[in-house]
Amino acid sequence: MSKVLLVDTNFSSAPLYQELIALGHVVHVVGSNPNDCLAKLSPNYWEFDYSDTKALTSLIDRERYAFLVPGCTDRSYLACVAVGKGRFPGLDSSDSCDTIFNKGRFRGLAERLGLPGPRRLAADSLPAHWPVIVKPVDAFSGKGITVLQEGDALNFARAVSFARSMSPSHEHLVERYVEGQLFSHSAFLGGRKVIRDFVVREDSSVNPFVVDTSRVVTDAPTHLLRSLRRCVETLAGDLELTDGLLHTQFIAKDDALWLIEMTRRCPGDLYSQLIELATGYPYCRSYLQPFLGLPLDRENLESAHTPIMRHTVTVPSAQDFSCLRFKMPLRIERWVPLARTGDHLQPSPKGRIGVLFCRSDGESELERIYTATLKRDLYEVCQ
Repeated sequence: MSKVLLVDTNFSSAPLYQELIALGHVVHVVGSNPNDCLAKLSPNYWEFDYSDTKALTSLIDRERYAFLVPGCTDRSYLACVAVGKGRFPGLDSSDSCDTIFNKGRFRGLAERLGLPGPRRLAADSLPAHWPVIVKPVDAFSGKGITVLQEGDALNFARAVSFARSMSPSHEHLVERYVEGQLFSHSAFLGGRKVIRDFVVREDSSVNPFVVDTSRVVTDAPTHLLRSLRRCVETLAGDLELTDGLLHTQFIAKDDALWLIEMTRRCPGDLYSQLIELATGYPYCRSYLQPFLGLPLDRENLESAHTPIMRHTVTVPSAQDFSCLRFKMPLRIERWVPLARTGDHLQPSPKGRIGVLFCRSDGESELERIYTATLKRDLYEVCQ
């Protein structure tokens, strides 16, 4: 039994917390919001902003944790790297993290390694080719993003100002806008080689820059998987990444793909549970193993498939919340409530009502449910 600090209190990290408990560890959590899921659930909660690395270091030194585990935010992983200083397993170097987590630096690395991605444009001059996307280099959840279809100096300046205002470093990135289907690729690396991976289709029903609906892809083309694995392993080798999860978002169209961004932390909105429910693969345990000084399990890598959809229920504009009224029969596998009757909801991504996991008897039925969800025809959010 070891003493572990989980650096996150958000509901998405609850499965990590539960897995650590199941493994027999004494788990402490840290975060600034006492109303977060794990802040209320854990008897060992420390209330402060973990991006304050001085305070985090002081806690680690005082409590003498054996292991340090990042949660489901970029800030949590970066904070762990900043304070880890080689004392804890499973964490990358600060230089590698700065490259992966900063969208501008990541794009530069991809270009140097010859990896496919949107073309990077000059950050502060009016582009010669359109459409373009302007975004912060270090924000998340779709914050600060603007797509411009045509050249207009005033609108371009506004997009740049908006992106910089949402960036902690006040930096932005301008890229050619590429169209296609958004996917994610979750790969577990051992010796900088992919030992197990998953492709997930990702869509938006409310905010075009925030994923709220997803499902595991069981028939990804062989050439696509081969390209993704080559990209991941090339980058892992160049940055000398530790064993563990490397999660990528990419856009695909026809035979082409473009890498959008990568991260080493566990994805949010209970992504881990989508993989576990749909395939039976122990996603949380595999994520945790490197941080606990354990090798990744290379046995029982085969998995089954259950048609599962994950959907985060949000609204496009502010409103009060009374209930959900479903418009069609649905087999709910799991419902994780995040709002209560009477709450005033903020528009996506700020306000979440809950995360829905539903199952179907087959792919055709799942497609019908998935399509209805994207059309906002699955349910009504009642005021």
